[in-house]
Amino acid sequence: MSDVEKMTGDWLARIEGAGDLAALEAERVAALGKQGAVTALLKTLGGMSPEERQAEGPRIHALREAVTEAIAARKAALEAAELDRRLATETLDMTLPAAPLDIGTVHPVAQVMDELAEIFADMGFAVATGPEIEDDWHNFTALNIPEAHPSRAMHDTFYFGRTDGEGRPMLLRTHTSPVQIRTMQSEPPPIRIIAPGRTYRSDSDATHTPMFHQVEGLVIDKGITLGHLKWTLETFLKAFFERDDVVLRLRPSYFPFTEPSAEVDVGFSYEKWRRVIGGSDGWMEVLGSGMVHPKVIAACGLDPEEWQGFAFGCGIDRLAMLKYGMDDLRAFFDGDIRWLKHYGFAALDVPTLSGGVGA
Repeated sequence: MSDVEKMTGDWLARIEGAGDLAALEAERVAALGKQGAVTALLKTLGGMSPEERQAEGPRIHALREAVTEAIAARKAALEAAELDRRLATETLDMTLPAAPLDIGTVHPVAQVMDELAEIFADMGFAVATGPEIEDDWHNFTALNIPEAHPSRAMHDTFYFGRTDGEGRPMLLRTHTSPVQIRTMQSEPPPIRIIAPGRTYRSDSDATHTPMFHQVEGLVIDKGITLGHLKWTLETFLKAFFERDDVVLRLRPSYFPFTEPSAEVDVGFSYEKWRRVIGGSDGWMEVLGSGMVHPKVIAACGLDPEEWQGFAFGCGIDRLAMLKYGMDDLRAFFDGDIRWLKHYGFAALDVPTLSGGVGA
């Protein structure tokens, strides 16, 4: 037996005899480390003659491979034995209280949606939803916005370049008004709904994003007037901003789906150099509204001579910015956990009118 073969047997025995991972690591260093015995033997190849190297080289390399494989095998066996020992001996007491978790927070948009649902539920409104991928008829035509109507250019619509089964172009809805159309088609009046949800327009800056959240309200009944609309909006804004000094101003405006139409301004005041809703230092536009156009009512299969109604709409993101003091709409969609921790709401803080809808 040559010296190399004897070394191979000795090292394999030493490796097999390592009782734990620390002892195995010591044997690895002694054999394969910079000053290890096998490493030193490999260095002797440089001083051999070609004939000697041809004879001894394969034996020395075989020694290194055998030692390396034996260490890997022994390490796997020791790790498996350690895992079996831990599984057999360690226990987890499930009766102990869990360690405190870093609880997530509710996004301000979700919080405001809950607040809106609570406020309008108290006034007898239901929450209605509809598809975000709409057809041209529900999104425009049924709302008195025919083809080539100039108001379509105001919406910067995302079209899909395809049609539905009836040949109508498909698009991402530009407002939640199609929910009003679908509700009037599927439910008999009287109707009182709000329609919160995501909407899409090709626009992006500090106060606009391609995707944003909107809430619209619809009332269809007999004998509905602008007075009902003004009372509803005034009650809503006072409850939402939690102030009794909210003052409204209705300005004549134009929307294809309402006639007459009105922009709703609300009074604001300055507190610590910031605009705060309430007071009379100035006016700020917050809503669009009006009486539902008779053509819209007729398009949904109802008689405009018998049924009247009003509708209104505003941006949920904008409401959140005004109430909770946020300056840039783009931060709502950046996904920055630091921003959410600062402006977010506790998961169990459910807004109610009796307990308050504020944070």
